[in-house]
Amino acid sequence: MIADESRASRQTADQRPDLQISFEFFPPKTDAMEEKFWESIGKLAPLKPRFVSVTYGAGGSTRERTLRMVRRITTDAGVPAAAHLTCVGATRDEINEVIRGFQDVGVKRIVALRGDPPEGVGQPFVPHPEGYQNAADLVAGIKKLGDFDISVAAYPEKHPQSPNWEADIDNLKRKIDNGADRAITQMFFRNSDYLRFVERARKAGITVPIVPGIQPIHSFKQISGFAARCGASIPVWLIERFEGLNDDPETHALVAAAVAAEQVTELLDEGVTEFHFYTLNRSNLVLALARLLGRRPD
Repeated sequence: MIADESRASRQTADQRPDLQISFEFFPPKTDAMEEKFWESIGKLAPLKPRFVSVTYGAGGSTRERTLRMVRRITTDAGVPAAAHLTCVGATRDEINEVIRGFQDVGVKRIVALRGDPPEGVGQPFVPHPEGYQNAADLVAGIKKLGDFDISVAAYPEKHPQSPNWEADIDNLKRKIDNGADRAITQMFFRNSDYLRFVERARKAGITVPIVPGIQPIHSFKQISGFAARCGASIPVWLIERFEGLNDDPETHALVAAAVAAEQVTELLDEGVTEFHFYTLNRSNLVLALARLLGRRPD
């Protein structure tokens, strides 16, 4: 077990150090979705997150909306905003222009990702001939343009396109060595996968925080689809818990809350002190989990 994140370091709620939380949103596509987006931001901002991140569509398809959202979060919501940025389908000059745009509106945090082709994660990634070649290359480029706080991705069950664990960890180490400040994991539902991944990373000399990415299950059918596309497995016990609940939203919500609470509580017991929540632009389950972690509005 990991020395600095082991059960030996368990503490009572009163003894635990201050926890860091962050939230991920995606740019809304319609006026109704945008209204829900800002409603959720309004409910979560008082929890004083480390940052709120906004995703970047495949091939940069939401570039302008991402920029607009992070600018408004920074100025109106008063919360540090992190903009996602990918390498897909753009030259270095084009991506550098986007980075400078973030600088111009006061965004100092970037989630730097290789990104997936518009065709999906199952297709091979082909870098733009004049673009950044991968996430490690992108991190190095961002650092040359400014003193950004940079987060990168990590995969507790190994990236679907990594040939083996050694290659996967080596890739993460290159991103960190090029200047990334932390890694945020893909969603996972077995905490043992996360803990083994952290152990592998520490043995490889990676010392930055590896923040667990927590996905509350607002819709089991929807999350199962996401998991299949990104290579995250759904344990049999989890399938069984949600079995037959497609047409029973009240019970589904109760089970989802219990599952997420169990996952977060167990990670707390393992000494984890930072959490990143994938909100899907919803606040209810995430707000409940934050309160479970002891975070309440000022």
